Amino acid sequence: MLFAILLGTFIAGVASVAIALLLSRSALARYPKHMLSLAAGALLATAFVNLLPEAFESDFAPPTLFGVFFLGLIVVIVLDKAEIWHHAHEHSEALHADIDSHRHSHGTSGSWSVLFGDGVHAFADGILIASAFVADWKLGVAASFAVLLHEVPHHMGDLAVVSHMHKDARTALVKVSWAGSVTVLGGLVGYLLVSSLAVWLPLFLVIAASSFVYVALADLIPQLNTPMGLKQSLSQMAWLLAGAFLVSAAVSVVGGHGH
Repeated sequence: MLFAILLGTFIAGVASVAIALLLSRSALARYPKHMLSLAAGALLATAFVNLLPEAFESDFAPPTLFGVFFLGLIVVIVLDKAEIWHHAHEHSEALHADIDSHRHSHGTSGSWSVLFGDGVHAFADGILIASAFVADWKLGVAASFAVLLHEVPHHMGDLAVVSHMHKDARTALVKVSWAGSVTVLGGLVGYLLVSSLAVWLPLFLVIAASSFVYVALADLIPQLNTPMGLKQSLSQMAWLLAGAFLVSAAVSVVGGHGH
């Protein structure tokens, strides 16, 4: 189990940076909103199709689980307002925005702000992935895959910002990768914490679901809500559904939902 958690968090936290680098050098870099739609669909499917159903199969009463879900949303909103959680996301538009505006607004220390935010968010992601793996390794696969998908577009933006500030793509890759590697540390801490509090595992799953829903609805989808034609809107929905399908397919490949 611990090996699976470490592998899942490594792929989600570190491999996502390598994938982001490859995509940023490909034609897909011209379509960042497709990646955001894909990630939003993956997060929503993981929360509502995998994590929440697992939690509701427990002995906890539905009102308790809904209350924890609501509390989880409130906590994430507070962290967002404190500009701790949101730093890991605020640069996803940098893929097609004016990079100079970031430089002027953040200054030379801006890259460290980005990396700090990445590290905090990565640590939280690691705990959430560990919670999913402890409940059911199939849920862990789905959670790792969802985190991977939503981290890729953000890492693409982070790499662009940090590369611009340091004038060195290699340095940017190393620094963003180190920030992403904190996911593994979060996974280890999550394994130790959740394993010792196994009776509360359904609540951890609900909190993980609330986090995924918040990121999808409050962070990713608002970036997609710009005026567009019918064709573009249909394309956006297709990518969102594709993200949901990919998560469901990943769970099916490893054997479906079960204990």
